[in-house]
Amino acid sequence: MKAAVLHAPKTPLVIEDIAIAKPGPREVLVRTAAVGVCHSDLHFVDGAYPHPLPVVLGHEAAGVVEQVGSEVRTVKPGDHVITCLSAYCGHCEHCLTGHLSLCIAPDTRRADDEEPRLMARPGGVMRQFANLSAFAEQMLIHEHALVAVRRDMPLDRAALIGCAVTTGFGAVAHTARVRPGETVAVIGCGGIGLATINAAQIAGAGRIIAIDRVPGKLALAREFGATDVIDASTADAVDGVREMTGGGVHHAFEAIGLKQTTEQAFAMLRRGGTATVIGMIPPGVKIELKGTDFLAEKRIQGSMMGSNRFPVDMPRLVDFYLAGKLKLDELISRRMALAQINEAFDELRRGELARSVIQFEH
Repeated sequence: MKAAVLHAPKTPLVIEDIAIAKPGPREVLVRTAAVGVCHSDLHFVDGAYPHPLPVVLGHEAAGVVEQVGSEVRTVKPGDHVITCLSAYCGHCEHCLTGHLSLCIAPDTRRADDEEPRLMARPGGVMRQFANLSAFAEQMLIHEHALVAVRRDMPLDRAALIGCAVTTGFGAVAHTARVRPGETVAVIGCGGIGLATINAAQIAGAGRIIAIDRVPGKLALAREFGATDVIDASTADAVDGVREMTGGGVHHAFEAIGLKQTTEQAFAMLRRGGTATVIGMIPPGVKIELKGTDFLAEKRIQGSMMGSNRFPVDMPRLVDFYLAGKLKLDELISRRMALAQINEAFDELRRGELARSVIQFEH
């Protein structure tokens, strides 16, 4: 099959033929239909986060089941599915207490002494990324890394639920638990930030302030439910939020992954407010906060993939989309072929688009 392979950080991905194994007892072979190009992938392409190489990246995908292993019970051939990097074992403490996104048990991966799921031709090493490796015509994954959804759901839009939407929606609904009428600020209006704004609107937030440095993204944020916008290239975001809300917001969401914006998210809170960090802050970066702010019961927390329970969340998000509540059409800035993958990453670096989607022709 054809796949986009990263051989070294800060180099273009290479489209090449690689081999894929047959499904094991609890594995599923999926024909990839669409995959979103996410900023999380870019962190690995650009070397901000290390990963064993060579590797097939990609983690925000949807497709159709082609084969299943002998013990698979959750899906069958022909099912339309969304994948999720939050593969879960189902029996560790995190899983048993309902925190599936925190599971790191090795059960969903092949052991070192087993045949790898992916192989370079002829027989060389090829790493799988996040249990998925979606920048390829097929994926071989554990059954706890995907969920079946309605067949009337367009797969190019379903792919976005696999990461951006689940992350943004979950950060609002599960991690922060935004209540009707509360005020929200979202820093960064890329794919995840826009999904966060949309989720805050669905949750009934009274005021939703979008913050970005690109005017086009701020205009898009209004379409997704923002009641106010701040152009951070011309105004101080913290002062702007505090002035608009008379002291700060109940919830601030950081959707970029920078030291400065994380500190801003905490600084723009009202007394008792909570900052939720969604963005991937590079390893080694330390955040500085004012200790006296904790006397006002301000809180800061991380959100791993929106604290999701994806087998339950994703079918519900599909229902939201088909009911006209979840904005996915507007999230897709461009559709392209796998051969254009490096162009998609260049666009992501420029920060001008919400989401590009790679579509496969089978």
